[in-house]
Amino acid sequence: MTQRIALVTGGMGGIGTAVVKRLAGAGHKVVANCLPGYAQKQTWLATMHGQGYTEVYAAEGDVSSYAAMQAMVADIEARVGAVDILVNNAGITRDSTFRKMDPATWDAVLDSNLKSIYNVTHQVIGGMTDRGWGRVVSMSSVNGIRGQFGQTNYSAAKAGILGFSKALAQEVVRKGVTVNCVSPGYVETDMVRAIRPDVLQKIVDGIPIGRLAKPDEIAALIGFLSSEDAAYITGTNISINGGMHMY
Repeated sequence: MTQRIALVTGGMGGIGTAVVKRLAGAGHKVVANCLPGYAQKQTWLATMHGQGYTEVYAAEGDVSSYAAMQAMVADIEARVGAVDILVNNAGITRDSTFRKMDPATWDAVLDSNLKSIYNVTHQVIGGMTDRGWGRVVSMSSVNGIRGQFGQTNYSAAKAGILGFSKALAQEVVRKGVTVNCVSPGYVETDMVRAIRPDVLQKIVDGIPIGRLAKPDEIAALIGFLSSEDAAYITGTNISINGGMHMY
C-alpha cells in the first residue's frame, strides 16, 4: 500500500475525527483542520497519538477564507508533504425560515459549506493532477437533495457541492484524480444529540432503519472513496441515510 497524505477539513468534530481515524488506520498521514485558536486542538491531538494514530497532524485555518487556506496548505506541504486526499468535511448550520433569514446568516452558511469547497480544493487539485493521482471527497447532505424546512441556506450549499463535484470530476478524470461526494442523513454526533429529545425522537421515527448513523459508518464510505479500490468511481454522490430519502 502506498502511503498518502490526507487533509480533512473540520477534522476534529464527530464525523471528522472518525474520518481521520479511518484514513490513519489505512496507513496514511492525516492532517486535521480546525479553526484558528481551537481550544481543544492539543487535547485532541494527544488523544489521537495516545490511541496509536501517531501520524496525525493539525492545521489551523478558516475554510471560508481563500487566503487562509492558501497559507494553511503551504504550511502542510512544508511540514508534512503534498496533499493526495482531500476530504471537504467542514461546515455549519444557521437555521431560519427564509423570510426571517438575514444576509449574514445566508452568507455564513454558504461561505463555510460551499465557498470553502473552492477555497480548499483549489489549493491542492493542481498538485494532484501533476502527480497523476488524487482523491477529493466532499460532504453533501440528504437535505441538499430533498431540501429541508428552515434550511434554504444549508440545502442550497449542499446542493451546490453535488454540482461542483460532477463538474470538477470531468476536468480531472484523465489525470488520475477522482471527485465524489457523500450525502449523510442524521448522524450520531454531539450536535445532533443536543437536539431536544422529543424533536430528535421524531427524526429517528422518520428513518426507516430506526436509528441515527454512526460516524464510523460515514467514515467507512469516505475511506473507500479515498482508496485505490475506488479508482473507477468519480463524479458521483453516494447517499447514506438509513432509507430516509430514496431516489
